[in-house]
Amino acid sequence: MNLFCITLNLRYICGRKNGNVMFKNLFNTAISLIFRPSDAWKGLREKRTDDHESFLSGYVYPFIGMITLAAFIGVLFTRKEFDLQIALKASILALLSAFGGFFLASYFINEVWHTLFHRERNIKLCQCFVGYSSSLMFSLNIVLSLIPEFFFLRFFVLYTIYIAWEGAVPYMDVEESEQLKFVGISTIIIVLTPLTIEFILGLLMPGLRF
Repeated sequence: MNLFCITLNLRYICGRKNGNVMFKNLFNTAISLIFRPSDAWKGLREKRTDDHESFLSGYVYPFIGMITLAAFIGVLFTRKEFDLQIALKASILALLSAFGGFFLASYFINEVWHTLFHRERNIKLCQCFVGYSSSLMFSLNIVLSLIPEFFFLRFFVLYTIYIAWEGAVPYMDVEESEQLKFVGISTIIIVLTPLTIEFILGLLMPGLRF
């Protein structure tokens, strides 16, 4: 019995340590991409062959989870009345738009990558590019859900253009002559896809409106 309890405690402690390391790495990567995108992309290029599932479970999914949680908490604590139903609707809408936006944007960019730039389809590479390029957008979603008074920060989403620009050549191996074209198309897709999904969900499922 004692051995069983010790085993459970060790697993709990290890889980907490792994979680702390994961969020520390996520935070450091996001900060680097926002403030030092050129250096960040060069470092990420060396990890392109790493386990793709680690990228999803260690970067994208935690970010989406924090966006969903922030939407839930934000409604509970920034509205005058305490309404659990509205908080749940907000979190569901945030989850669907962020999750669907990421995968749909990755799909679109992968198709553009093949059709317009005549490169071999590589959905994993495109998912990494979309996920890392979305770092600022993800961060803004979290901040604005918790502090909606800072709505003016939404304009900083345009900085995604610069993040994508810095990653196009070193990470995606885009030719410099095609850099502007690739960044313009990919940024539009990355920024507008989750917004479009949110709009469509509002039309198809009015119950998610709040």
